[in-house]
Amino acid sequence: MPTYKPIEPGIRIKASASDLLAFKWETNGIVADFIVPDDNTRALRVSFDRPCIVRLLDEMPLSTEEDDTPVEGLVSDHFAYRLEGARFARMQSETWKEISGPVTHYQFVTGWGCMDVVSGGQPSFSLIARSD
Repeated sequence: MPTYKPIEPGIRIKASASDLLAFKWETNGIVADFIVPDDNTRALRVSFDRPCIVRLLDEMPLSTEEDDTPVEGLVSDHFAYRLEGARFARMQSETWKEISGPVTHYQFVTGWGCMDVVSGGQPSFSLIARSD
């Protein structure tokens, strides 16, 4: 059973009103920009500066794995989590996890999608100017 541990991105984001705006692979990490609800001028940037395994899903996927229910620790309309015991992280290459480790599984939830990240790095959050 996975355990969700909410993390705070430094700005209150109503997850159901947010969505992924952009995703970019970097040399040693990723950058993802998310909608800040009710703010057309700024986006929330989530970045990792270490190698990552990423899964992007285009629907609210909190119960897509059969053995991942029930879940513990979900907070209504919360955006960012650290996960323990979820199938996605368990199924990744043991060799990659050892080389990159210790690794942690993170999940970023919006009303239209979900981004899972397994990385030896921690997420960095920043507000940026939105370039729609």
